[in-house]
Amino acid sequence: MDKKYILPMVPLRGLTVFPYMVLHFDVGRGKSVKAIEEAMLRNQLVFLVTQKEAEIDDPSIDDIYNVGTITKVKQMLKLPGEVVRVLVEGISRAELKNLISSESFFEVEVIERVDDAELQKDSEIEALMRSVISAFEDYISLTSKLSLDNLYNVVSIEDPGRLSDVITEYINLNQSQNQELLECFDVKARLEKLLEFLLKELDILDIEKKINMRVHKQIDKVQKEYYLREQLRAIKAELGESDEIDQEVEEYEEKIAKKNLPDEVKEKALEELKRFSRMSPGSAESSVIRTYIDWILDLPWNEETKDILDLKRAEKILNEDHYGLEKVKERILEFLAVRSYHEKMKSPILCLVGPPGVGKTSLGRSIARAMNRKFVRMSLGGVRDEAEIRGHRRTYVGAIPGGIINSLKIAGSKNPVFLLDEIDKMSSDFRGDPASAMLEVLDPEQNSTYRDHYLDLPFDLSKVLFITTANTLDTIPAPLLDRMEVIYVSGYTELEKLHIAKGYLVPKILKEHGVGDNVIKIQDSAIIGIISEYTREAGVRALEQNIAKVVRKSIKKIIEDGDKSVKVGKQNLQRYLGKPIYRIDKANLKNKIGMVTGLAWTRVGGDTLTVEASTMPGSGKLTLTGQLGDVMKESAQAGFSYIRANADILGIDSDFYKKLDIHVHVPEGAIPKDGPSAGITMVTAMVSAIKKVPVKGDIAMTGEITLTGKVLPIGGLKEKVLAAHRAGITKIIAPIENKRDLDEIPQSVKKKLEFKFVSSIDEVLKMSLVEEKQDANKVSGT
Repeated sequence: MDKKYILPMVPLRGLTVFPYMVLHFDVGRGKSVKAIEEAMLRNQLVFLVTQKEAEIDDPSIDDIYNVGTITKVKQMLKLPGEVVRVLVEGISRAELKNLISSESFFEVEVIERVDDAELQKDSEIEALMRSVISAFEDYISLTSKLSLDNLYNVVSIEDPGRLSDVITEYINLNQSQNQELLECFDVKARLEKLLEFLLKELDILDIEKKINMRVHKQIDKVQKEYYLREQLRAIKAELGESDEIDQEVEEYEEKIAKKNLPDEVKEKALEELKRFSRMSPGSAESSVIRTYIDWILDLPWNEETKDILDLKRAEKILNEDHYGLEKVKERILEFLAVRSYHEKMKSPILCLVGPPGVGKTSLGRSIARAMNRKFVRMSLGGVRDEAEIRGHRRTYVGAIPGGIINSLKIAGSKNPVFLLDEIDKMSSDFRGDPASAMLEVLDPEQNSTYRDHYLDLPFDLSKVLFITTANTLDTIPAPLLDRMEVIYVSGYTELEKLHIAKGYLVPKILKEHGVGDNVIKIQDSAIIGIISEYTREAGVRALEQNIAKVVRKSIKKIIEDGDKSVKVGKQNLQRYLGKPIYRIDKANLKNKIGMVTGLAWTRVGGDTLTVEASTMPGSGKLTLTGQLGDVMKESAQAGFSYIRANADILGIDSDFYKKLDIHVHVPEGAIPKDGPSAGITMVTAMVSAIKKVPVKGDIAMTGEITLTGKVLPIGGLKEKVLAAHRAGITKIIAPIENKRDLDEIPQSVKKKLEFKFVSSIDEVLKMSLVEEKQDANKVSGT
């Protein structure tokens, strides 16, 4: 029958006491010590119960479990530091009912829960007891903490309740499992739960045993290898052989272990190291393997820099380093925006195409700074050997990796900004085609597993931001060009060049020469003079060279004359640079017969092109001079055929070709010229020469001619318009389909030009030829 007790209570931290358990523990908390002392004054009985959270130092009644154990204090010993060590014996389970007092110590009312003494050991109970004892035997066999004496103590117990409590004392269960068994008042249910816990422990112990056996085997193997290696070292020492190879192998093993290598790469490195350890130190092959392993360890397989995806910061840096180039800057900012939205996006392959000196190469460095990435550059100009890209196989003497892998080693990062300079200047010979080798490098679908011939291991290039530069797309193979996103970087206007010189070039050159801003002052008029009279280019490279020349001569003047400062303006510019190299020939702007100003695109930007035509008595022979290419010759022949077919409409004698020879010349004769865009220019010159009608001198034109007189669109309109503007032209005739390209032309230039868009040669002739009633005195030349 259950009994009620009023007892002192001691909360226990991380400890559960069961009936029949004898143990000692230390009590240090004030309330708990007073509870033990009170129990010794009464009947030596104390209620021990476990705290729910062991970290709580001053628990309340809500912080402890409801079920604990009534125990008898057998012994109490006071230790230094107000700590009491007690020896207790568990008597029975009890359930907490009421808290009577908690001032100086916990005093509670509990109900004792005694196992049913009349419980009959039926067959099910008997089977449970046997299963628990059998499981306990297995438990003892798997753990070294218990002895056979513990098993004998358990086997002799006939009471099922006591059996479960005693076994619980021996096995390693957590607090929640112990509490669950303590709160289980039904003996049969307690045995079932204990058996469940025992079987779980056996599974864990069995896994631990397997792990320990495996670890011991590995340790034994390592110890055996160590013993054999020491023996080998001793034998080598006796024979007088060096153990440098062993030391080197150990160093390589440590480096490979520390380096975060992909599985395939690590496996290959260890395989090569194993071969290396077996070789003689003086063999040539050992040197080859050593170099190969060094390359593997030096490459950034998993090292990368963290992108800074701040668009405002990136835009500020790009604007600091370069003036203009809006399309390129916009594309980079788009890429950064997408990366901040989706980090796993593949990097684009950008191809910057434009004339020399416009900032294509230096732009790559600015992009790297804006993105907080490493920058590496590889020049492809004149590269003929495929091995320079993909490396040599290790079978060749002196083999090394190609330029791609070597550049990544220099960068020390797997995600740098990689500038491939002058990609249009690669060529091929008997050693292979480097342009074909670049296909894998610049293909986002393939470059994640790029294999260099030397390494023969996959290297991930997908995170590299490749930027290529070119002056023209004509020499880039179509499959390679297809893999790149082309961005055209056009030339600068005179106003843009002035901004670039003032904001970038002059401060940079003065800093390089160690000169302060107040020592050498270069006025705007001097910069404009250099632009118009000493340079004729789309970019600013020659402008930079001339400014540097002015600074050098100014420094020399300061030293020789003892001046404190020098001011350079338009009036004294010749003193530093000599006589002007270029000038705009205003005579060319006069109306002339058979002379037309055309517009051409070259690799260094746009340029004006004078086309001259002259007639003479003959039999209709067409002569073309001036180093014209096949396409340009064909345009002239098509134009001549159009004139013959439409002579009546043009107001020309229909049999003129029987009486006249026509000579078309395009100066300068030493410079090769080609392309279809001079078609309308040559037709206008021939019609003017045949009809003896002058062409307006302030007009320049560009457009391709067809046999039926249609005017087809051309490329490079911006560069051509800038060239016309520099030459003083005020009116431009262009194909009507090129009207959409006007957006690319700076507003400052468009304001000073008048554009005429045409669709046929008839419109060109009406706009460009002087009306026949015009005063002949205004016409010069023949």
